[in-house]
Amino acid sequence: MKIEVDCLTHKPARAVVNLLLIICGAAIYALGFDLFLRPNGINGGGVSGVGQLVAQLTPMKAIGVFVVVCNIPLFIAGWKRLGRRFILGSLVGMLTSSIFLDLFALLPGFQVEPLLAGVCGGLTVGLGLGLVFLRGASTGGVDIIARLVRQKVRSAPIGRIMLAVDGLIAVLTGLVYQDINRVLYTAVALYASSVAMDAVIYGRNDSGVALIISDQYEDIARAIDQKLDRGATLLQGMGAYTRREKLVLLCAVKSSQVGRLQALVTEIDPDAFLIVQKAHQVLGEGFGRYSDL
Repeated sequence: MKIEVDCLTHKPARAVVNLLLIICGAAIYALGFDLFLRPNGINGGGVSGVGQLVAQLTPMKAIGVFVVVCNIPLFIAGWKRLGRRFILGSLVGMLTSSIFLDLFALLPGFQVEPLLAGVCGGLTVGLGLGLVFLRGASTGGVDIIARLVRQKVRSAPIGRIMLAVDGLIAVLTGLVYQDINRVLYTAVALYASSVAMDAVIYGRNDSGVALIISDQYEDIARAIDQKLDRGATLLQGMGAYTRREKLVLLCAVKSSQVGRLQALVTEIDPDAFLIVQKAHQVLGEGFGRYSDL
């Protein structure tokens, strides 16, 4: 039987590794929710966060079962727009995370200072979701909503989209628990989750882009090639005041190489004008490949 999941390839070994990472991510997500957030009355957002509010108001305690039921219409809605392969992969993530949610709920949660619970829980949840997303799957719920929005707004990181959607859940948390502090702690947890998730998904492409203005551009370009194993591009420029033509070096480097680049440039030309800015993603040879995430 051929398993058609986007995160899988025709190589069985890699397919098994990807499935294991999805399951591992789902387990980490559930641990953060059940050990840090839920015991301290902090909402983790998403469909599971809605389930937490329902469990607070009703005798229903099986949040995992609630997540499965609520995800049925979302999976149907995303079937055509997101594709059968992604939906099947997300089905694995959603079912495993739902099982772990109810399984880990049997463990005693950590009763710690609420702010620490929000930060630790949010980071743990974000780490788990990031691993699942990195494998081309999701845990359903708001994850699917975020993917649908991402198709329309390509520049919006998934973590920030989910943060916006979960803002409403944070407000509802305060109303259900009748405590404004719950809203604030939930906001902290959601933000920590989005930061951790974006770090996992996009961190591998975190790079820097440098603009270098120097009369010794040839020596600098040669040094960048030989010592950093990076290429450089020459751009035509002109001084606004002097009206003198200038050649500007454009160079993309990994974040870990930014310091070496700065030292290299100033060693060759202490008077060089150097601008370094963080690049969210750099695609191409020596960097990352295009991803739908």
